Amino acid sequence: MIDILREMIRADVGFEDITTEAIVERGTVAVADVIAGEEGIIAGVDVAWLIAAEFGIEIERLKMDGDPVKAGERVIILEGEASDILKIERTMLNLMMRMSGIATLTRSMLERVRAVNPDVRIAATRKTTPGLQWFEKQAVKVGGGDTHRFRLDDCAMIKDNHIAIAGSVGDAVRRVKEHVSFTKKVEVEVERPGDAVLAADAGADIILLDNMNPVDVRKALEELESAGLRDRVIVEASGGIKPENVDKYASTGVDVISMGFITTSAHPVDLSLEIRELK
Repeated sequence: MIDILREMIRADVGFEDITTEAIVERGTVAVADVIAGEEGIIAGVDVAWLIAAEFGIEIERLKMDGDPVKAGERVIILEGEASDILKIERTMLNLMMRMSGIATLTRSMLERVRAVNPDVRIAATRKTTPGLQWFEKQAVKVGGGDTHRFRLDDCAMIKDNHIAIAGSVGDAVRRVKEHVSFTKKVEVEVERPGDAVLAADAGADIILLDNMNPVDVRKALEELESAGLRDRVIVEASGGIKPENVDKYASTGVDVISMGFITTSAHPVDLSLEIRELK
């Protein structure tokens, strides 16, 4: 993780911070506050700690990951070489703002669905920014959501294209089970209610109901129940789920609602860094 953060800062600085080098004398120590410009759920404080520690900057965490924050509240206090604080400022704030936005949206979605179904999970998808997967998934976790898969080797996910190549749901599940360890769950994506029964009967551990409306989701659950397969599988709904309809999906009785929306459409929480004192 620290190697990724180092590379981010190196890419941002280039050969040197020419403005800071021209203005700030070496040895100047500064105290700076990171301040919230709006309400939200804060995330990325632990990431800020890692960045600060790399540059020998002391950090006081006034808010922890997952804490609510209001506009005007201080989140962290930094003390160290002024030039180093200015050097890490943008990378640190960008990550914190992005992560806080995702955590805030995740928490909002979770509160919506828990009002309808207290047992349902809100999960991320793999619709993340390349290079920022860990940060964005961690933000989902901070917001109370489930990270789902980080990588392709976390879980076997049989999608429509896999089924098209294999020839059938049953053949796709059989091939995967022959190839992967018994420790890996097998998830199958289906687009029609009846295919949920085929996937469960073939031995899938998780059924993903993809791009189904709430009516069809209920139908899929009913068909699994009628076949005596409902208790054998985790049922996940995904595709086209947003704030305006997430409660309808929660009311169907699915176990998991996964949403690309919480990572692709999150509004960054406004954060700023202000130097308060020079020593």
